[in-house]
Amino acid sequence: MNPVGTVAVVAQVVLACAGAPWLAGLMRQVRARLEGRVGAGPGQPWRDLRKLLHKQPVTATGTGPAFRAAPLVVVATAVVAAALVPLVSTRTPVSGDADLIVVVALLALGTVSLALAGLDTGTAFGGMGASREMTVAALVEPTLLMSVFALSIPADSTNLAAIVTGAVHDPARLATPTGLLAAVALVAVTLAETGRLPVDNPSTHLELTMIHEAMVLEYSGPDLALIELGAQLRLTVLLGLLASLFTPWGIATGTGAAALVLALVVVTVKVALLGALLAAAEVFLAKIRLFRVPELLAGSFLLALLAVAASYFLTGE
Repeated sequence: MNPVGTVAVVAQVVLACAGAPWLAGLMRQVRARLEGRVGAGPGQPWRDLRKLLHKQPVTATGTGPAFRAAPLVVVATAVVAAALVPLVSTRTPVSGDADLIVVVALLALGTVSLALAGLDTGTAFGGMGASREMTVAALVEPTLLMSVFALSIPADSTNLAAIVTGAVHDPARLATPTGLLAAVALVAVTLAETGRLPVDNPSTHLELTMIHEAMVLEYSGPDLALIELGAQLRLTVLLGLLASLFTPWGIATGTGAAALVLALVVVTVKVALLGALLAAAEVFLAKIRLFRVPELLAGSFLLALLAVAASYFLTGE
């Protein structure tokens, strides 16, 4: 067993769990500054989580196991995905299990568990949010699969570590039409999967427009803290996946300790920059109408299909 690889897995999981609230706080701070506000600081999400953990949980009457298990499932699937995605190193004990389909299935499991929790409450808002969430997920998951699958064709593998390693050794493939189309499609599904503008607004509670917030209205205390942490982790993992696939430079491909330390610093900077760019873009975006969301996601799916077709054409398969 490679001890450096084991350290890499533990380090990237700890970094993702500890850094996810800071990433959310950084994005809020960037938006606040660009909107002319002072902002609460990047550490505010950590203070919110600490406050929620000290509150007494209140469970709605009539809820079942799906409602109680959803917070743990959301966090657990996000943590496992953070361990599998090659954020720091491509030579880890779990690299062989870091398959594209497995990671997408983990994210889908968290989405489905949260939707079931929304239905389990028996409230109108919970059912409405669950219905909208599954409509979005039905378009997001295939697009996520196809966009990364387009990058897997030159690597001849759906293993994420193999895809990233191939991109490190042959960065020219990222500047091809395949890479550009896949990047645009993956950015679109990242916005939808994490409930960001223009698909959803994470800072609103308008009944007619909210998707994610409608499913978690009945949560409070530690359960709500887990839901918030799970959402922040999913955002961190998807931004990390985006950074690893399209800017793989700095990721450790060997077993050296120095390369691992450098990779930790580089991935932190890359994810922070992506989060800041996303927050800055949200200042200039407005939430689109709900019935236009499927059109946006269908367009991203078409881009992913074009990326797959271009990949087959360029590789001559």
